[in-house]
Amino acid sequence: MALGGAFALLVGLTDLRRKPVLVFCFMLPLMIPPQITALSWIHLFGPSSALLKTLGMAPPPGTPNPLYGRGGIILLMGIEQSALVFLALRAGLRAIPRELVEAAQAAGAGRWRVLATVVLPLAAPSLIAGSALAFVSSIGNFGIPALLGIPAGITVLPTLIYQRLAGFGPAVLSDVAVLSVLVGLIAFAGVALQGWLLSRRDVRTAGASARPLDYRLGTLRPAVEAACWLVIAMIVVVPLAALVATSLVRVYGAPLDAASVTLANYLHVLLVHDATSRAFRNSILLAGGASAALVCVAVPLAYFVVWRRSRVLRVLNLLAELPYALPGVVLAIATILVFIRPLPLLDATLYGTVWIILVAYLARFLSLALRPVIAGFHTLEPAMEEAAQMCGAGLIHRLRTVIVPMAAPVAAAGGILVFLTSFNELTVSILLWSSGAETLGVVVYSLEESGSTVLAAAVSVISVAAILAIMLAASLLARRLPPGVLPWQA
Repeated sequence: MALGGAFALLVGLTDLRRKPVLVFCFMLPLMIPPQITALSWIHLFGPSSALLKTLGMAPPPGTPNPLYGRGGIILLMGIEQSALVFLALRAGLRAIPRELVEAAQAAGAGRWRVLATVVLPLAAPSLIAGSALAFVSSIGNFGIPALLGIPAGITVLPTLIYQRLAGFGPAVLSDVAVLSVLVGLIAFAGVALQGWLLSRRDVRTAGASARPLDYRLGTLRPAVEAACWLVIAMIVVVPLAALVATSLVRVYGAPLDAASVTLANYLHVLLVHDATSRAFRNSILLAGGASAALVCVAVPLAYFVVWRRSRVLRVLNLLAELPYALPGVVLAIATILVFIRPLPLLDATLYGTVWIILVAYLARFLSLALRPVIAGFHTLEPAMEEAAQMCGAGLIHRLRTVIVPMAAPVAAAGGILVFLTSFNELTVSILLWSSGAETLGVVVYSLEESGSTVLAAAVSVISVAAILAIMLAASLLARRLPPGVLPWQA
């Protein structure tokens, strides 16, 4: 709340320069997978940090890494989920009617009094909603607690479920099902608390939304901008630099110098290591297949929900939100329970194959693909589709020649979000993968756990580079998209 709220207020209410770049960088911890975030920070501290050794700042051998334990888990999950608070609060600030601010100013209130008595109270529901999202997302987080908690003997429910299932297999499904229900109940309690807090005050407003305040920082602007970029450097640039440094050394713990620098780690994971190269193929196929399938579903579903106002499909739209709102471990256990037995009539099972991961991705990320398309249909003009209907065009023909071309930019944005989220997904995959069905998230975690740290770092750097490339390519679509479809749009 502190980090995301502060950035939302500065971006939404002040005259900071280069806001698009600042927002893009601030969103990176949310787009980078949790296990890679944990790895980058692990390699930043401790006596084996290649970056610290290169700078002559490494602690003495034997010094424990300060990130292992509860404090490190809280810090990294807070940094990762701060972007959710930022997105929610920024949307709330944009929805505040300017008339209320102007009325307070006409009554003699200064800018700081307007901020304290009008803007922040009206934005409080958005702050509460963003905090609830961060809570639910953290409850289901596996990568950070696994890499920082298990070595320190700190167990959370997702890692306990993984350890039980990995150690005993399907024989403990009833036990882990109970644990996953407990995770879901805790997440539901967080959402219920959010609803109770929001019900205590009525902050409904009337009027056109607009940017409520425009604070001129004046002489303070260079210092505030420097502080913002310093935070970005600390939470994004420096940890990734440590990850890159580790990926370039021959042996973990060596300093990065002319004698130790090498690209062999990258060549090995791309060309030699079978599991890694197979994981790249699986992740690309799974993420690409899920994106394509969900885009094909999202466009007609959004069409009927928004333009045809189908009540049945509105209910389905609400149901589509459920798998994404639930923690990933809950969905993974539910998927196992559904598909562990052979499918009726086909006498084939998806359990133990790559297809069960695809099914889980389709359920979990349908909401991600659907939200941008629904937002897009609310801004599109239906007159062209109505004209085609009056000319006798059937539904399929209208979908192919009018509706799909009109919705293509927002559908592509939804597909990109699904691809980015599923490409390095770990929480669901770690419980569903099997030999030959590894994903990138699973391989990164397995390499780190087995002691192949430099190889895990190399895979992580490649994954981050792919994420950055996709995000930059998606930014080229920004001008053709409604505001807020891409979360890193300023």
